[in-house]
Amino acid sequence: MEDLLKEWGLEKFIPVFKEKPLTMGVIEFVAACGSVLLLIATMPFSLFFCFKVVQEYERAVIFRLGRLRSGGARGPGIFFVLPCVDSYCKVDLRTVSFDVPPQEALTKDSVTVTVDAVVYYRIQDPLNAIVQVTNYSNSTRLLAMTTLRNILGTRNLSEILSDREAISHAMQTSLDIATDPWGVKVERVEIKDVSLPTQLQRAMAAEAEASREARAKVIAAEGEMKASRALKEASDVISESPSALQLRYLQTLSTISAEKNSTIIFPLPIDILSYFMGGRTEHRQNNVMI
Repeated sequence: MEDLLKEWGLEKFIPVFKEKPLTMGVIEFVAACGSVLLLIATMPFSLFFCFKVVQEYERAVIFRLGRLRSGGARGPGIFFVLPCVDSYCKVDLRTVSFDVPPQEALTKDSVTVTVDAVVYYRIQDPLNAIVQVTNYSNSTRLLAMTTLRNILGTRNLSEILSDREAISHAMQTSLDIATDPWGVKVERVEIKDVSLPTQLQRAMAAEAEASREARAKVIAAEGEMKASRALKEASDVISESPSALQLRYLQTLSTISAEKNSTIIFPLPIDILSYFMGGRTEHRQNNVMI
């Protein structure tokens, strides 16, 4: 056979014949011949049952008397099957998503959490999806549930709450390795929700509230400290220049005048008050000297 293929210039088909020799049993040959005779006898009505069509996103895996036919999956388009001899299974190659039911697991730091997820997968090898596993969809679902529980058991509660992307990536990698012999490609895994016990939620809420209150007190204390420093610097500037105090008075009057129904008290200039206060002081000193 190899010499004949080389003579015809078909060397690339030699490995195919080495792997699957063209051998046919007597019963299979007789059944195939009977099917062909039945097809010829019932034409043209039998053509409606012999020609099948698969869509662009589908593939057909054909079995002849229980044996997988050579050539791989058929499609897309039209293909031919022998009546009463051939059977076929359609496989959808589109991406399929399913929800992983909420799984209750014990974390590494002994906290019970309930986590659910969503998994996206597609069929990469139609032959393995039909031959290697009974129900690839159900098997992938069960495997996703157990994988999620196993991964949660290796993480702390803080990691589960803060780093969901790492958990999703680890789950996707584990599922992809396990489903590869089935011809299933896991494309993406997303963690949907993480549920905590009620008591733990209350404890975490109290801890977060106490942390926020402590942070607020620290910020308020820092603000008071900065305000006191600013007031001290302002008082030093005003004490160095008496005219600065007068400008402060005028600014205060301008602010008060912007309000309605308010009583305005005009303070006397400090220079006049200092003059009178200085005169009284001299008069008192003179009385004391007398």
